[in-house]
Amino acid sequence: MRILVVEDEPAIAASVSEALAASGYQTRIAADGDEAWFLGDTEDFDLIILDLGLPRMDGLSVLKRWRAGGRHMPVLILTARGAWPERVEGIDAGADDYLAKPFQIEELMARVRALIRRSAGHASPILASGPLAVDTRQMRVMVDGSNVAVSPLEYRLVAYLLHHQGRVVSPGELIEHLYGDDDARDANALEAVVMRLRKKLGAGAVETRRGFGYIIPAGSE
Repeated sequence: MRILVVEDEPAIAASVSEALAASGYQTRIAADGDEAWFLGDTEDFDLIILDLGLPRMDGLSVLKRWRAGGRHMPVLILTARGAWPERVEGIDAGADDYLAKPFQIEELMARVRALIRRSAGHASPILASGPLAVDTRQMRVMVDGSNVAVSPLEYRLVAYLLHHQGRVVSPGELIEHLYGDDDARDANALEAVVMRLRKKLGAGAVETRRGFGYIIPAGSE
């Protein structure tokens, strides 16, 4: 999962990015409105955390430009505590949720997980397909209720496919959403990760659609 953190205070941006990385997300940081608008308009993110008080272009203007341009990714806005008119305007402009500063990282992470789940049509924090399940709160992968030891990359892959279960996900999309900007991006390496997951989860857990990509069949949650 890729998340764009738009925050001009370096300490806040760093702490949020570190917490997201510890939970298995890939992050980018933008420190001003112009950069944020460009990244959100030209790259795909599963969620954007957007501070409204930004230099060069304020966050509300950035959000309005994204929505006017047809960009539909979930957006969580950060506002000053007590600035309720700003929050109302942000929600009306197309934000999906808001969080007042100062905030607890634990609450931010809970809201992030909920927004990503809802954007993919899931209500429960536990995503399931047949015997396979992922607990997104505790970053656990289970088969028939038993924990399965997976690497961080393997967790990100199975969680992404479960968020989008029932849809064929192309190798290019998976690579973009699983790997950091400094990581090696290679379709053969991705196939190796899929093969390792099949050994751990069962041969039918992740299906291949030759020429199209990978899919986890839709199942009950």
